[in-house]
Amino acid sequence: MRAIIQRVTEASCKVDGEVTGAITNGFLVLLGIEDADTGEDLDWLSQKIVNMRVFGDENGLMNKGLMDIDGNILLISQFTLFASTKKGNRPGFTRAARPDKAIPLYESMIKQLSSLLNKEIQTGIFGADMKISLVNDGPVTISIDTKNKE
Repeated sequence: MRAIIQRVTEASCKVDGEVTGAITNGFLVLLGIEDADTGEDLDWLSQKIVNMRVFGDENGLMNKGLMDIDGNILLISQFTLFASTKKGNRPGFTRAARPDKAIPLYESMIKQLSSLLNKEIQTGIFGADMKISLVNDGPVTISIDTKNKE
């Protein structure tokens, strides 16, 4: 799994002009799922997301996490995080999981994050043409790959 985590003051997702999810203060998480991903990847990544300390404390240092600020998550499935650009100029997406594998893991991630934060997670619609709006705070953008834990 790959995640792009953006600290935001606000973020929203629209499908066909209708808002499917919107948050203030928290993370916009773009989530890519590949065929090799398992529940172990999901567990590790969900813990990282929820416990990531990138919000400012009283001294302006990034010492607080989502739970410390009562933060929110907007989770968006994004298969293009597994784009291969090695050959040519048209990206390939063969590493991205097909919907029959990706949808259950995406839905499990929603449930896991919701359980860990003890609140509803806002989402897009899997496979839809989504329009994402955000105000990146900082900017702070973190990239995480469960197969390359740096």
